[in-house]
Amino acid sequence: MNKKALRADVLLLLTALIWGSGFVAQRSGMKYVGPFTYNALRFCLGSLSLLPIMFYHAGKNLTEHADGSWKTLFLSSLAAGACLFFAVMFQQIGLMFTTVGNAAFITGLYTVLTPLFGGFWGQKTGAWTWGGVFFTLAGLYFISIAGNPQAVNVGDVFAFVSAFFCAVHLLLIDRLVLRNDPIRLSAGQFAVCGILCFPCAFLVEPRINGFIADVAPTLLEKGTFAWLPVMDIVAGLVGASAINIVNLLIPILYGGLASVGVAYTLQVIAQRDAPPAHAAVILCFEGCFGALCGVLILSESVGRWTALGFALMLTGMLLSQWEVIVKSRRKEVV
Repeated sequence: MNKKALRADVLLLLTALIWGSGFVAQRSGMKYVGPFTYNALRFCLGSLSLLPIMFYHAGKNLTEHADGSWKTLFLSSLAAGACLFFAVMFQQIGLMFTTVGNAAFITGLYTVLTPLFGGFWGQKTGAWTWGGVFFTLAGLYFISIAGNPQAVNVGDVFAFVSAFFCAVHLLLIDRLVLRNDPIRLSAGQFAVCGILCFPCAFLVEPRINGFIADVAPTLLEKGTFAWLPVMDIVAGLVGASAINIVNLLIPILYGGLASVGVAYTLQVIAQRDAPPAHAAVILCFEGCFGALCGVLILSESVGRWTALGFALMLTGMLLSQWEVIVKSRRKEVV
């Protein structure tokens, strides 16, 4: 392996670590603000963090067939941002009812669903993908029931729906990036997603506590997600202590700058030199890092059934990418 490929693999591994640990920030942030408020702040911040890169590449066409039209960019950002909004909405709400490890692994189902859904766009779905589907669904079963067949975690259901939208979003980006500068498209879709979250923060969040009271009242009793309405939070910050403000800002800054801005940039840089097989395998470990950070930082427990589910899902994710791995190795040999 040459030095460029090795450096790219290290950057991809760091990307997977940032994305995986980002689930901890997402869950921790909801101790202070609601799910829509958190997503609004982090995605707007993530969009702004890409502006220096956009200015640096100003005048350069990073996509060969991009038409450079602002109308195309606007419509593409609107479509991708709306799809991303639904993906992160279900993911963020799901994190209120399930563990970071579960959310990270189940959201990672998009690596299996993407080639599966690709069949609707004329892409061939091979036997390895179907094998990956079997293992991931088996893993999902063990993760969700956790040894109790009568108890399906509602948070896992939300995470599964999020994975569905993540897969659709990835396929949509695959088409849109052919006509748009990738950095501009990313900044645009992040901005659209953040803007869509703002009205929901005012209109939907006040009703979520009622939903929590019906589904998981113990969360409110513990004060885990008993956040205040947006305007009360803003008013409360005026008289809040520096410690409280820092505790609020850390998960927002990490979720916006690290998970969105830094990790995306690292991925773009790394995939210029990383073989597709390396990228496919390394990024699948996002769920592993998420589960590990959940245990180390949030003291989440992982039972034997959940651990088995994690192992099965990781196996399924790797199997679904096997065709990419084989094709890449053949090209390297040739």
